[in-house]
Amino acid sequence: MITAEDWIQQVPPPRPLSEGDQWNVFLSYRSADRAWVVNLYDVLRRYGHKVFLDQVVLVGGDQLQERLESSLTASQAGVLVWSNHARDSTWVRREYQTMEAATDRKKAFRFVPVRLDASELPSFAALRIFLDFSSYPDGPNGGELLRLLHSVVGQPLSDKAARIALELDESSKRAASQIGAAIRNGSPERLKALFAERGAPWRVAAALGCKAAEGLTKLEAYDDAVAMLLELQREFPRAIRPKQLQALALLRRARGGGQQKDLADAQEIVAELYESGERDPETLGIYASTWMERYERSSKVGDLRQARDLYAEAFAAARDDYYTGINAAAKSVLLDDLARAAQLANEVQQIVGAEPRPGDYWLTATVGEVWLIQKNYVEAARNYDAAVAMASSQTGSHKSTWRQACRLMAKLGPTADERALVRKPFEHLPDCDQL
Repeated sequence: MITAEDWIQQVPPPRPLSEGDQWNVFLSYRSADRAWVVNLYDVLRRYGHKVFLDQVVLVGGDQLQERLESSLTASQAGVLVWSNHARDSTWVRREYQTMEAATDRKKAFRFVPVRLDASELPSFAALRIFLDFSSYPDGPNGGELLRLLHSVVGQPLSDKAARIALELDESSKRAASQIGAAIRNGSPERLKALFAERGAPWRVAAALGCKAAEGLTKLEAYDDAVAMLLELQREFPRAIRPKQLQALALLRRARGGGQQKDLADAQEIVAELYESGERDPETLGIYASTWMERYERSSKVGDLRQARDLYAEAFAAARDDYYTGINAAAKSVLLDDLARAAQLANEVQQIVGAEPRPGDYWLTATVGEVWLIQKNYVEAARNYDAAVAMASSQTGSHKSTWRQACRLMAKLGPTADERALVRKPFEHLPDCDQL
């Protein structure tokens, strides 16, 4: 049986930074894939790489293009992450061509494209070999991760490394499937058992543990989620994702009747990340959520404005990030800044569309919220109903969505019939005045 130590022994060290190099690896991605990329960022740093995490989607503007090119010039390798979220061919073409140009300019530069799903590659990239992480939608793991770590330093796998990569692939995929099944079945006890029994795939990277802990949060097992994430932080002390998820679990526990200390602890975690320069949309979004919870408790408009401004900061930096965009829009409604709310909602609709997205709870719920802000209560209800149906066991997620809808309707003033439409998908939850 392959152990974590067997796998780790095959990981090559980073190349020394030579004159003119500032980064070992430059990451390029769409913000919709941010959680996956943060897990990759954590893995690369765990194994000694200095990583540039690009948090601005380069869809236009000479200044942004210049930033990409200068950062790549100072990098030894570039990883381009492709998924269904990257269907914007203009963005993909620009990123791809910039990486190819870096390969031509700098002989030692390594261009490593990866794909996260089975979506069709653009024609101009079809001839290049992509590392395939479609079996690892929650974060890099298994044999493919070992191949990536070799690729960024320009080393082929030895026969032994190739054998270990192949063997670990199967156990990694099975572990991910077990976690997914436990979440789908609403079984926090199974998630805890899997974590307690964790083998090699759990110990080479934090991604599987993060998925299990996030599942506990979705299932409202907040104490267990926090305990699991603290253990992950002891095992992966430099990882960012467990800290983000710990803050989220504490925040959800605070909202579920927890102590004021839960909120204070959550806010402290993300404030420290913010001050240290970790300002990706996920960190900014959780930080903004802590200010929103403070507003719920204080009724101070300044707390609400702080939440809106953090969401807006994140959306301005990553214009395809619908989560921060819809929250900036919703908080603008609560601030009676309806013109800005309408503008932001329109921009978000360009990202998420107008219809439910099968298998994606949060995107579908966001479509519902866009329609709600636009006062189209029929379409809002239809999308909320589809979201709840596709994730029936995730009551924590339902509560978060319904809570937001309640706030918005208090400002938007729907008729009784219109309100009843939006209420129906959430009739399994207490009504607004009981939240």
